[in-house]
Amino acid sequence: MNRAGRLSTRVARRRPLRKSRDHLVLRAPERLTPWQSLGVRAGLVLLLIGIALAGHWIDRDGLRDNIDGHITFLDVVYFTMITVTTVGYGDIVPVTPSARLFDTVVVTPVRIFVWLIFLGTAYSFVFRRTWERWRTQMIERNLSGHIIVCGFGNGGSATVAELLRKGCDPRTIVVVDPDEARVTAAVDCGVMALKGDATRNATLDAAGVERAAAVIVSPGRDDTTALIVLTARKLAPRTRISASVRNAENEDVVHQAGADTVINPIDFGGHLLAQSISGGHAVDYLHDLATADGQVVIRERPVAAAEIGRPLADIGTGLGVRILRDGAAHGFWELAAAKLQPGDIIVEVVPTDEAVRA
Repeated sequence: MNRAGRLSTRVARRRPLRKSRDHLVLRAPERLTPWQSLGVRAGLVLLLIGIALAGHWIDRDGLRDNIDGHITFLDVVYFTMITVTTVGYGDIVPVTPSARLFDTVVVTPVRIFVWLIFLGTAYSFVFRRTWERWRTQMIERNLSGHIIVCGFGNGGSATVAELLRKGCDPRTIVVVDPDEARVTAAVDCGVMALKGDATRNATLDAAGVERAAAVIVSPGRDDTTALIVLTARKLAPRTRISASVRNAENEDVVHQAGADTVINPIDFGGHLLAQSISGGHAVDYLHDLATADGQVVIRERPVAAAEIGRPLADIGTGLGVRILRDGAAHGFWELAAAKLQPGDIIVEVVPTDEAVRA
């Protein structure tokens, strides 16, 4: 297959992952504060009650007071309020057809709308906040073995997309970002999100960093990356931390801060561009290895009991390319790879279907 055919196949494979325009929703920030919203609702209630009050006063001759037989303005106010908020007590009743029609057509819908506004206000200002606080506490308590992604910019969003393509459960991904729009975008992707500064202990603690399986740091600034790594390593000494940096000179700094893996996408992209000059086949294969929708993937796993004592080339699960032993990496051509030992970590290339089954 030529390069154009491979590119078309790759684009076709990725196309289902893109959202159609029908799913795009234009969102605008809230223009009203909670107190302003409460004031608007109160004003709407008063307006509706005012409409009912005006109608009753204009047609006050259609009302009958069973107590003294005389309808005053105070009687109209009283009758309007108990009719809108309850069903009335029977001391003042509509007796003419027009008064009964007004109560049926106007006052009854007003009563319904007023109660809906009351219930909606109670839900928004009391029940919803209580529910969200309780739900957040339950989620934080049950978080374990999850992946925390600090930063949902270009790098963080691409990382989340790749994790989802690899089949990672969205409920096991927590995005931390100080920007409200990015937090909303993360939630729209189906993952959990926390608005906050990942350099602060309280934020990472709320994300359950101590119980996380891994922390991915990609805020877009190397100084922020180093500070987040320091904070995460202090709170979670045994959690695996991967970080992205832009400048090669900061790789050692971030490593010293506590990151297990430091990736420089700019340098890596430069290597791929340089490699593409001599031919694009190697670059295509590297792309195939790096993405979840390729034909093969690269993975690491502990050596199996049946493989101990055998050479790396004889493993049956995939193509072994490297082993990690006592913190040192050994290629498949080295003497150390001629005999696998207990505790070795095997890095192998396997078909994508095999990796999914595993």
